[in-house]
Amino acid sequence: MKILVINAGSSSLKYQLMDPDSGEVFAKGQCERIGLDGKLTHRVPGKDNYAEEIAMPTHSEAIEAVLKILVDPQLGVISSTDEIDAVGHRVLHGGMEFTESCIIDDACIAAIERCIPLGPLHNPANLMGIRACQNVMPDKPQVAVFDTAFHMTMPPKAYMYALPYEYYEKDSVRRYGFHGTSHRYVTARAIEMMGKDPKELKIINCHLGNGSSLSAVVDGKCQDTSMGLSPLAGVPMGTRSGDIDPCVVQYLCNRYELSVDEMLNILNKKSGMAGMSGVSSDFRDLEEAAAAGNERAALALDKFAYEVRKYIGAYAAALGGLDVLVFTAGVGENSGQMRERICNGLEFLGVKLCPYRNKKRGEEAVISTDDSKVTVLLIPTNEELMIAKDTQALVQG
Repeated sequence: MKILVINAGSSSLKYQLMDPDSGEVFAKGQCERIGLDGKLTHRVPGKDNYAEEIAMPTHSEAIEAVLKILVDPQLGVISSTDEIDAVGHRVLHGGMEFTESCIIDDACIAAIERCIPLGPLHNPANLMGIRACQNVMPDKPQVAVFDTAFHMTMPPKAYMYALPYEYYEKDSVRRYGFHGTSHRYVTARAIEMMGKDPKELKIINCHLGNGSSLSAVVDGKCQDTSMGLSPLAGVPMGTRSGDIDPCVVQYLCNRYELSVDEMLNILNKKSGMAGMSGVSSDFRDLEEAAAAGNERAALALDKFAYEVRKYIGAYAAALGGLDVLVFTAGVGENSGQMRERICNGLEFLGVKLCPYRNKKRGEEAVISTDDSKVTVLLIPTNEELMIAKDTQALVQG
């Protein structure tokens, strides 16, 4: 079976054509600058990358460009679009409407639209990708996979905010969490790697990258997660502040005559590692600068490791123990230095990182010592594969 996985942004569209059974990726790429001049970058394993400027006034033209290159005699990987069995879409916010992936129909689209106030930056773009595929491939079954769905198993004590209850009842204000498809994937892989009954495993997942979130899992189900109503909450990230005192917003808005929207733009795009360091949002740049003696870059890295470590300690307390600690995503998979920074100080939980095994990058591995009470795993995430598998299961079942 061949599934086309689509991740649509406001002016971009990422795609992968893959086999959900084997995990083989036949081709992948992205369309950029949609609505402006348009650029397509196409990658086929074992071949040189291809890039071309193509007019893309809307997402429909972007989808048309993707389908055209997939069937191109020289650059493509299929002879006809008939070989595409279904399309799976990443959708950011499912609110309380969705606890799992679903076949896209009019009711599904209406529900995604109702969630736009909760995901104003992402859901409209996700809908553009869905509608573009419906226009270009009207006969192909399509599936929506939600970033929030995995976290919908959280108990009320974890997802409720201590606000007047009416804001929850009338406005759906609560903790939702994100990166759920990634957390679901690495949870399943961790359970398989441990070879134990999921009910026996207390797992903390650390999805660490430019966007970062943690989740606490028992019996394969999320009990708590660090992001909240939006992806701004939790640990500091590449350009996001993470958790702060809400009065910081009021103080700075009053002092500098900023609107709330202007302040949120600062918290989302000018804070985090970039704001603290003044160097970059990229952890590789920060590690290089810190090694060269940049004190603010070193402080940013220390702050990140400290906040992640605090969340791990809090979640271990919430779970009543810890069996497995998972690192995933760009930083989690590739920075042994950051993994070491985070694990230093977790010895009281029984975490013992192996210096040699911790040198691994981008491949599944046990990176704790043999006598560590907590098994520390490195698991590269694969959100696209989860989307493809969900799409296959719903289309076939």
